[in-house]
Amino acid sequence: MENFRLGSLVFSFFAAAFFISFLTSCATTPVSKHDASLVQVASRANIEQKFLLLKPENPTAAVILFAGGDGSLQLSTQFGRPSISRMLENFLVRTRQLFADQGFIVAVIDSPSDQRTMSSIWRIGPEHAQDVHAVVQALKKDFNLPVWLVGTSMGTISVCNAAQRLGSEVDGLVLTSSITRSLEKWPIYADHPNATTDMDLDNVTVPTLIVAHKEDGCRVSPAADAGKLKGAFTKASKIEVKYFTGGKTAMSQPCYARSSHGYYGIESDVVAAIADFIKSSR
Repeated sequence: MENFRLGSLVFSFFAAAFFISFLTSCATTPVSKHDASLVQVASRANIEQKFLLLKPENPTAAVILFAGGDGSLQLSTQFGRPSISRMLENFLVRTRQLFADQGFIVAVIDSPSDQRTMSSIWRIGPEHAQDVHAVVQALKKDFNLPVWLVGTSMGTISVCNAAQRLGSEVDGLVLTSSITRSLEKWPIYADHPNATTDMDLDNVTVPTLIVAHKEDGCRVSPAADAGKLKGAFTKASKIEVKYFTGGKTAMSQPCYARSSHGYYGIESDVVAAIADFIKSSR
């Protein structure tokens, strides 16, 4: 009998621990002091584009943030609040609050409803640009503010693709840890071996900031390529490269977020520099 009671207590303890863990895993990640919501807009026929929206008081511009990797955040609503299930460590995902603190409307974009993830070939295509266009239009309609596209790592391919296709529909670009060297296994390698640098960037006329970390150890985004990428923006009204150094000791592999590739430990400095460029380009 005592063994049975002990077993019941042990079972109850683990059941309670599991329940707490379940609630924790389902809980919305802290969004910020700013008003936050999950927005879904129609982009293509029968396709929806989700994004997390942060609204600070008295905003001066809007930024659409494009995460790297496969771009899938799996945005949803949990217990009545917006939730991010994946890529929480990504540089732009984890700094979204800092952008809102700078007085920007923030839209953190997810993969569209017909794409579980965003591959390199998807990121350079016209349908992806259509989805981005839908978000741009929604922000301009609701807030009547300049809209900037901000990408990191693989997200820079998305930004360059949208910029070359949408023209003056967007007001500026920021590329951080830009992908400038494709891997041979990527489907874009044959036509875009230099990734972003091989895109039609001479179609871009808006202000553009390129951000790089001098110690970025990721083989597809070396800081040494930033100057070459800058040269591809032949018609940008304003083009600058901003280099950073330092930060915390890496806690991830070189191409992942908790390293120089993701500006680990200097996030506030990088966001402040981006904000200064956006504000000075109005």
